[in-house]
Amino acid sequence: MDVTTDAAAPWLIVGLGNPGPEYAGNRHNVGFMVADLLADRVGGRFKRAGRAQAQVVEGRIGPPGPLNRRVVLAKPMSYMNLSGGPVNALRDFYKVPVGHVVAVHDELDIDYGVLRLKLGGGDNGHNGLKSMTKAFGAEYHRVRFGIGRPPGRMPVADFVLKAFSSAERKELDYFVDRAADAVEALVIEGLERAQSTYNS
Repeated sequence: MDVTTDAAAPWLIVGLGNPGPEYAGNRHNVGFMVADLLADRVGGRFKRAGRAQAQVVEGRIGPPGPLNRRVVLAKPMSYMNLSGGPVNALRDFYKVPVGHVVAVHDELDIDYGVLRLKLGGGDNGHNGLKSMTKAFGAEYHRVRFGIGRPPGRMPVADFVLKAFSSAERKELDYFVDRAADAVEALVIEGLERAQSTYNS
């Protein structure tokens, strides 16, 4: 499996979620929220990506000079469970090594708003990650955005497809902003430095 990190290769930053307005505010769509904010920061608007079932924005992040990085921001439009196909098509088209792929996704086993950055590992039951790993292996980066566990006996599938609560929404913009900062730090400074700042 190609896990090289050629410094000149672009980074593919994938916000995971489900397309359509009915899903827009769901916990499962926090990856889309972070991708949208990053697109605003690079001054781009999401557009359909040729034959790939995804929307993309191309841009650069980081200061001028050697730390400036070419990035492709992506939102798969295939529904969460089938994210791997569109992401792999983009990876092939932009010639992105697996080690330069970053998935931004919701994570049940982390408290709300807490971030965890890592490279590789299992999918922990997350169908978007499962699909990506099946498509091109597990050695990609993850920015895991904690959403906590469902209350009481609420099924996980119902919980992730519900909007954030009113109490959660009061802090959501701050947490999404911090997750976008974490993605930028990962791409510009590398995993270890980003982990030391954001794996709080």
